[in-house]
Amino acid sequence: MHQAEIINKLIQENIITISPNKPFTYASGMKSPIYTDLRLTVSYPDLRHWIAQDLAELIKKEFPEVTTIGGVATAGIPHAAWVAKELHLPMIYVRPKPKDHGKGRQIEGRFTDQDKIVLIDDLITTGGSVLNAVKATEKDGGQVIGVSSIFTYYLPDAKANFAKAGVKFAPLLSYPELLQKEKDSQHLTNEQYETLKTWHEDPWHWLNA
Repeated sequence: MHQAEIINKLIQENIITISPNKPFTYASGMKSPIYTDLRLTVSYPDLRHWIAQDLAELIKKEFPEVTTIGGVATAGIPHAAWVAKELHLPMIYVRPKPKDHGKGRQIEGRFTDQDKIVLIDDLITTGGSVLNAVKATEKDGGQVIGVSSIFTYYLPDAKANFAKAGVKFAPLLSYPELLQKEKDSQHLTNEQYETLKTWHEDPWHWLNA
């Protein structure tokens, strides 16, 4: 596994930016000390190769019965393709909504109701978009056995949403792991570490805590 190399590269190239003193504002209005743009990973050959290898290894371990890899549009699609290549498995991808022309497909690629599908997205925040992709796949007769991602914040909302949907989730990297590594590398002071940890525990009320 290449966890250390991946985290180092994500930080080094500002794909993940940690700024406890100058928080970011998400589209949802949530204030956050971390900003993640994993779409940039496709521009770094070594990084994307490490991610593909590690995701493939993780999926083999957590979902040994997998027969098809699915990508969640759009950011999950390239990574799903690389993982499918690593595992030598068929691939599909899921659009946010059905096409408004042609056959009106939402799922591209072929699968049967016997296939066991693992969906891949780049980032999981609350899990809403990927769980919608799960529903769309199952509506088309697919059997989704789980979800994986490059990174997750592991926020309370996400845990609750996956539990409610009854979907197994196995991320490659998580916010607590990233935080611990940054602390161990002395890139964060103890005060900054505590600030970042507090956000993770209750992100919606973080600045009011």
